[in-house]
Amino acid sequence: MTAASAAGRRARRDRWARPTANRSNALHPGAWWLWALGLGTAASRTTNPLLLALLVAVSAYVVAARRTSAPWARSYNAFVRLALAVLGIRLGFAVFLGSPIPGTHTVVVLPEVPLPHWAQGIRVGGRVTAEGLVFALYDGLKLATLLICVGAANTLANPARLLKSLPGALYEAGVAVVVALTFAPNLIADAQRLRAARRLRGRPDRGLRGLLHVGLPVLEGALERSVALAAAMDARGYGRGAEVPPAVRRTTAALTLGGLVGVCAGTYGLLTAEGGGYGLPVLGAGLAAALGGLWLGGRRSLRTRYRPDMWGVRAWLVAGCGVTVAVLLIVSAAYDPAALRPGVVPLTAPALPLLPAAAILLGLLPAFVSPAPEESA
Repeated sequence: MTAASAAGRRARRDRWARPTANRSNALHPGAWWLWALGLGTAASRTTNPLLLALLVAVSAYVVAARRTSAPWARSYNAFVRLALAVLGIRLGFAVFLGSPIPGTHTVVVLPEVPLPHWAQGIRVGGRVTAEGLVFALYDGLKLATLLICVGAANTLANPARLLKSLPGALYEAGVAVVVALTFAPNLIADAQRLRAARRLRGRPDRGLRGLLHVGLPVLEGALERSVALAAAMDARGYGRGAEVPPAVRRTTAALTLGGLVGVCAGTYGLLTAEGGGYGLPVLGAGLAAALGGLWLGGRRSLRTRYRPDMWGVRAWLVAGCGVTVAVLLIVSAAYDPAALRPGVVPLTAPALPLLPAAAILLGLLPAFVSPAPEESA
């Protein structure tokens, strides 16, 4: 073995061990979304606060390890704040509107507002119990974890590359979704930039006065970006479609609608005890018909892909670990529901189940196998 070949083999091994993101090995954005949706699915199967906190910690670690400096990558903090706000609103509802969970540990007794007879079952104020607050905390924490998982996907996945990977039939709808996903991060970035500029000039950037002075330039910048995007899309011929025969259009519509109906029927069959025999075959047939309709519908699109993103081994690993976490939590919820959904009556401290916790830790795999951004490599 020559020295040159040994050096080349060592360089390839090092590149696999500590990859740096570039155009050739950048992770497919769909893999990030599958990973995040897997964590979100796992969060929907449990109300155990220890497991939910572990899911949040896993997503936060991966975001910290693989987040870039792009505008959309700054939205994770905003999603965390939104999750905290949702948690606070859920607790506020439990305090002021009561909770369906009976409890014996009274925290506070609020003045109760008398309501008419047609509002039976609803109360405003009254007794607030510790059991009701803990139940609201568990329920709100589950929704907050779902929002944080979506924020992780929005932070790590490049929306423009995700749009490029969509089928041609979904391109128009995908553009609308991408514009909606990138509007909030750009708005936050503009607000931070303007607040920093006001601080450097010695002007107030907090409170109502600072908000009024920052709000107008931010909205003006958002409007300018929208007009520029519309002009760029029009210049590139966006929305123009190829002529297809009427028979192909009718076949596309029939396959798409029939496939969606089959997916709904198959999903219903899987969720009910009576439809266990036909659920999976109908779901598979519906998915095949819907994919066929999307493929035929893509023939109307005149666009081409420049440097399409490849779905490589790393993308399979990232997406697979998210799906694995979801599957293991679903199985654990079926075999040991008490561990994943701790009760609040009587009021006891939740325990950390080891097997579901180990399954959630598999979600850390993208932090080690996905290409690292250049600034953190």
